[in-house]
Amino acid sequence: MILIDIVKREDNPVYQALQIDNLERQYGFLQSIIKAAISLNLPIFSSEIIKALNAHAIACLHECAGQYRQCQVHVGTGCDRYNPPHHDDVGGMMDDFVEEVEGLWDGTNALLLASFVLWKLNAIHPFVNGNGRTARAICYYVLCVKSNGLLPGAKILPELIRENRDEYVRILKTTDKLNSEKDPKFMRDMCLFISRLVGEQLGPVKNR
Repeated sequence: MILIDIVKREDNPVYQALQIDNLERQYGFLQSIIKAAISLNLPIFSSEIIKALNAHAIACLHECAGQYRQCQVHVGTGCDRYNPPHHDDVGGMMDDFVEEVEGLWDGTNALLLASFVLWKLNAIHPFVNGNGRTARAICYYVLCVKSNGLLPGAKILPELIRENRDEYVRILKTTDKLNSEKDPKFMRDMCLFISRLVGEQLGPVKNR
């Protein structure tokens, strides 16, 4: 069963209910894989983890859950429309992305690397659906594993990013533009955004 083929619209209440349930399962898996990576004391960052996070997010909602897309997709409309890389290039770009993150792992601080991963996965947009949910989850994975523990807080970073969607989308666009202009500080706004939200997540814990 692929629900989008049946209900046709993502605002259908049955679709939205399964989407929420899937997200809860994704968060459960996310916590488990973070704990596993920390227990093994290994900087595990792989396409398998990224694919698994996507599979949990869109299982039975869309075809090809957890598989790189084999078709073109676009994000937004009109002047705000974003056309991700051609699907034939996705596999190679993801291999390069994973290799790049592995190379940056030891010498890059947690906030910067997590911010980079969040932006880059959105830019590649490797899946037919659920790219944002996957990017937010893998961002949090990197942040926690690099920090050597699950961060405390009742509301975690992926949820806070989603709640600040308009600002998040604006910063993604700004980061794309600065990167295209080869600005060496192209990740600045994204890092500040993530740093602020991590502070919000930790804030209630710190103040107890």
